[in-house]
Amino acid sequence: MAALVALFLALNWGPVALFGPKVVGEVAVRGLFVQSVVASGHVEAPFRVNIGSQITAVVAHVPVVEGQMVKTGQTLIELDDRELRSAVAQAEGVVAQAEARLRQMREVTHPAAEQALKQAQATLTSTQNAYDRTAKLNQDGYATRAALDEATRALDVARAQAKSADYQVATTKAGGSDYVMADTQLSQAKAALATAQSRLSYTVIKAPRDGVLISRNVEAGNTVVPSTTLMVLSPNGEIQLVVQIDEKNLSLISIGQKALGSADAYAKDTFPAEVFYVNPGIDLQRASVEVKLRVPNPPDYLRQDMTISADIEVARREDAVTIAAGGIHNITGPKPWVLKSVSGRAQRTDVKLGIVSGGKAEILSGLEAGDLVVPANNTKIKVGQRVRVSPPVVVAP
Repeated sequence: MAALVALFLALNWGPVALFGPKVVGEVAVRGLFVQSVVASGHVEAPFRVNIGSQITAVVAHVPVVEGQMVKTGQTLIELDDRELRSAVAQAEGVVAQAEARLRQMREVTHPAAEQALKQAQATLTSTQNAYDRTAKLNQDGYATRAALDEATRALDVARAQAKSADYQVATTKAGGSDYVMADTQLSQAKAALATAQSRLSYTVIKAPRDGVLISRNVEAGNTVVPSTTLMVLSPNGEIQLVVQIDEKNLSLISIGQKALGSADAYAKDTFPAEVFYVNPGIDLQRASVEVKLRVPNPPDYLRQDMTISADIEVARREDAVTIAAGGIHNITGPKPWVLKSVSGRAQRTDVKLGIVSGGKAEILSGLEAGDLVVPANNTKIKVGQRVRVSPPVVVAP
């Protein structure tokens, strides 16, 4: 029995005594290392369009629903238009009357005035000849004074009639006072018709551009006024992500940095984004900075105010030696170091760190690819102690 116990102890404790305990360590590897800052936020359009009514009216029909995709010119709200249709019909009647009056002046009144002028001029010529003969006879003693007075009166009347006919022609031709008044009345009637038609067009409220209705606050039967927002439209096109970055990471963020975004509702899918705005102010309540990222080709599933995460790439090393941060002692102090396995012993080695991100650290000096180190949380292994360090087991996904 004693021999068996001794054999058991030799088999189990002999290697430990000779070669040291077994430890699963961390291994230094060489390859691409990317430092990133992860932040959460929401989807936001660069702007929103508030849709309202330009007139006070009663809503007749609302053919769209909240969350619906709409196209430019698509009807969103229909208002009761009976009163405005009557106003348009009345204005059209006034325009027709003004057009008829102007056409009558061109086709009837002015030609009649020209004929009257010709007749008056002919009468004036005849009367002038008669007056000349009477005046000659009176001068020669063959006509009485009464006959001369009658000829003078007739000449004055003929002259007045010719002058009146000439005035009628002048006022009814293009540019004349009567013509201008009729043309002005037609212009005013057309303006009133345009106003009535414009107000009638306000009874159909249409989408100003393609987008998604993210708010709908109107129902049939409501009385709407111009100061009320009835719907809110999120336009299609450029999408941006608005995230909050911890203030301590502000020095790492700059315009133009690339990022990968993902929506919480579609966590397995990612899409490219780019930083284009860093708020110059700090949120005192949250100790954070607002950062906006542009999404050049947004996926179809992105929706206004959707919760998202952004992984912003702030540094990249193409051929870096890295190791898990858990293998480094005093990682945040001035002199970080590791317990490196050298010839079966734990040897303290000072290391110089580069970027630290995502649980990994870049090693600028002190380690080479393939080196094994004892995890920093293993306090049983002392400097100079024999130890058997093996790399961590990688489980295939």
